[in-house]
Amino acid sequence: MKKGENGFRADLISIALPVTLQSLLQSSFSMVDQIMIGQLGSESIAGIGLGGKFASIYTVVLGAVAAAAGIMAAQYVGAEDEKGVGRSFYLNLFVSLLLAGGFLAVCGLFPKGVMSLYTQDEAVRAQAAVYLRIYAVSFPLTAISTIMTVFLRCVGKAAFPLVASFFSVLLNTGLNYLLIFGRGGFSPMGVRGAAIASLIAQAGAFGVTAVYFCRDSVFRSYGRRDKIHAALRLTAEDRKQYLGILAPILVCEFMWSLGENMYAVIYGRLGTEPCAAMTMTGPVQGLMIGLLSGVSQAAGIMIGRHLGKEDYDMAYRDSKKLMGCGLAGSAVLSLLLLWLGGYYVSLYNVEPQVQRTAYMILVAFAIISPIKVQNMILGGGIIRSGGMTRYVMWIDMIGTWIFGVPLGFLAAFVWKLPIHQVYFILSLEEVVRLSISLAVFRRKSWMRRL
Repeated sequence: MKKGENGFRADLISIALPVTLQSLLQSSFSMVDQIMIGQLGSESIAGIGLGGKFASIYTVVLGAVAAAAGIMAAQYVGAEDEKGVGRSFYLNLFVSLLLAGGFLAVCGLFPKGVMSLYTQDEAVRAQAAVYLRIYAVSFPLTAISTIMTVFLRCVGKAAFPLVASFFSVLLNTGLNYLLIFGRGGFSPMGVRGAAIASLIAQAGAFGVTAVYFCRDSVFRSYGRRDKIHAALRLTAEDRKQYLGILAPILVCEFMWSLGENMYAVIYGRLGTEPCAAMTMTGPVQGLMIGLLSGVSQAAGIMIGRHLGKEDYDMAYRDSKKLMGCGLAGSAVLSLLLLWLGGYYVSLYNVEPQVQRTAYMILVAFAIISPIKVQNMILGGGIIRSGGMTRYVMWIDMIGTWIFGVPLGFLAAFVWKLPIHQVYFILSLEEVVRLSISLAVFRRKSWMRRL
């Protein structure tokens, strides 16, 4: 038993720690943008927030493909199926690039039209469109590096993507300083400078990840043309299995992201100051979730490996341990947020009322955060690891569209509550999702081998 406990901890640390550090770096990527742009006032903050919110639809949909890739890779690695690993890599890379091209076309051709859905403030809309059009150029690079990162993690090379993220954050921070404020001979660019800095930083992350991936012996042979052709030649059974995994995740993540964007529409139409306050809290929310995202990623990989070996008892036991780790960690982080949230909002050069509103939103997030983290570990990692992705799709659809979105519109436009209360009420969808997820988990029907 002691050996099993030690093995669990070693696996959790080796996977979760690099992923957590990488998520923290990516969250700081956003926070640096926000704090620097925050010196330019509420309109610029709201513009980047809304531009980034639409870009997050792409990020979430790409994450759905990455989740399918992770499910397949973890089980194939557990079963020592090298052909399956290669096939899943190229198949998911191809789908990711198709998605990147579609989103890039929309953001490049119609940025103002897209942003008009979010806000009626012309100044905010113009700032958001500038940010979105430039940042969207990074989408194809992000697609490739994301799929490479998934496979590096599944074969125990999670430290490599961490190095890439560290380099990206350093690059982004330096370029933000130079381009936003006009230092080192550059003219001040404001929001445009933040977008250019983010684009170059994402390109840097792609370059470092690609170097590690191509040098690794596990993947070096995948570049051969015959391997690529073989990987993309799927039988009818292969296509059915892949679509059975990907389609529910894609629908689930797209509809969840669409729901999050409906929330952004609600916030945007409450006014520029409430929208700016909500945008200010985004990096902190990302930072807290990022601190425990490694547990979710570890859950998908560790439980997937157990299922690939048909070790179902161990899969169930380790799942409960992972959920316990997430609950303890999220409770501690919520207490820290209540203590330090006031210091964070004071970093922004905005009106005192906007700072107070932002802090109240952080209080609401601290209360709901432990439930949100449990949903991330259960739905985003454990239940999906067996390939039964349709379960998570229905859970998220019910939570977001039957509870979250209607409650948000009622709270904002019928009850006319302030934004922090609107946020808390619509976030109660997390309670609904957790209740259903726990019932599915206990039934054990999600445990299966591909």
